[in-house]
Amino acid sequence: MIKTYIIERGSWIILFIALQLLTLFIGAIDPSISIRPVIYIVFLSTLILILFVVFRYQKETAFHKSLQTWDRDDDITDIKKPSSPFEKIVAERLDELTTTYKNEISQHSTEMELEKDELLAWVHEVKTPLTAMQLMIDRVEDKSVKQQLRYEWLRIYLLLDQQLHQNRIPFIENDLYIEETSLEPLIFQEIKALQSWCMRKGIGFDVSLQVEEVLTDAKWFAFIIRQLLTNAIKYTESDDIAITSYREHQQTILIIEDHGRGIDAKDVPRIFDRGFTSTTTHQDTASSGMGLYLVKNTAKPLHIRIDVQSKPFEGTTFTLTFPSKNEFVTITGM
Repeated sequence: MIKTYIIERGSWIILFIALQLLTLFIGAIDPSISIRPVIYIVFLSTLILILFVVFRYQKETAFHKSLQTWDRDDDITDIKKPSSPFEKIVAERLDELTTTYKNEISQHSTEMELEKDELLAWVHEVKTPLTAMQLMIDRVEDKSVKQQLRYEWLRIYLLLDQQLHQNRIPFIENDLYIEETSLEPLIFQEIKALQSWCMRKGIGFDVSLQVEEVLTDAKWFAFIIRQLLTNAIKYTESDDIAITSYREHQQTILIIEDHGRGIDAKDVPRIFDRGFTSTTTHQDTASSGMGLYLVKNTAKPLHIRIDVQSKPFEGTTFTLTFPSKNEFVTITGM
C-alpha cells in the first residue's frame, strides 16, 4: 500500500522536489542571498513534507485498506466510512451497485424457484401417463413388441427419475432419514425395475451379501444403486454384474462390478464431474454425463465414500464404503 500511495502522489512529490531544487539553485547563483538560510528552509520544508505524507498516508489509505479486506459480499457495512469527497463518490457508487446486485440476485432466485417448482410439477404430471402406458403395455400380446415398448418406457422413466432427483439434491439434507436399511430387498427391487433392459442385453446378476443391513437413507441410497446399475448395464453386453457386501474395519463395503467396456485410466478422475462423458468414445451420445455426478452429490451427505477401479475392455468396479454409526451424528434427522 505504501508503494501504491507514493506512486499515486508521485507528481506532487516530484513538484515539491523540483521547487526545493529551484530554491537551492536560486540561492546558489544569487550573491545577495545567503545559501545557509536557504538550505535551512529547504531542510525544514522537507521534514514538514515527510511528516505531512505520513499523516496523510494514514488518513487517505484507511478507506482503501477496508476495500482490500472486504469479503466482497453484499454487506458494505464493514467498509470504513469515507472521509474525502472522492471516497464518498466511490462509496455511493458501490452502494448503488450492491443494491442493484441484491435486487438482481433476489429476482433470479425467485425465477429459479418458480422454474424448479414448475419442473417438479411437470415431472409428476408426466408420471401419470407413464403409469397408464405401463398398464397398456402389459396388455400387448406380441412379446417382442412388448419387450421393446417396456425398454423404451424404462428409458423415459429413468430420465424423468434422474431429473426429479437432480432438482431435489440441493435440498437433500432436509429430506434425509437415517435408519437400518435392508440391502437385499432394496437391490432386488432396483434389479427388477431394470429387468426389461437386462433381458434385452442378456445381462444377469450375481448377488452375494454377507452384510444384509446398512445405516443410510433408503430412498436416496436406492437412487445411488439405480444410477450405478444403470451405468453398468449401459456398457455391458451379455455378461453378469456382481454385487457383493462384506464387513471391514467396522465399516460395511458394497461392491458393484461389471465386465463391460471399462474406463480409460485418464478418464477415471473425471467421471464424477458434471457433464463429463468420455475421451475415448467421445462421439457416443448414449451418456449424458449426469448419472455419476448425481451419485457423487447424493453420496456426500450420506457419508458414503465411492472408489472406482476400471480397465478398458475388462470392466469397472464401484466400491461403496458406508460410515459407522458415530459418523452420522452431524446428519439432521438421525
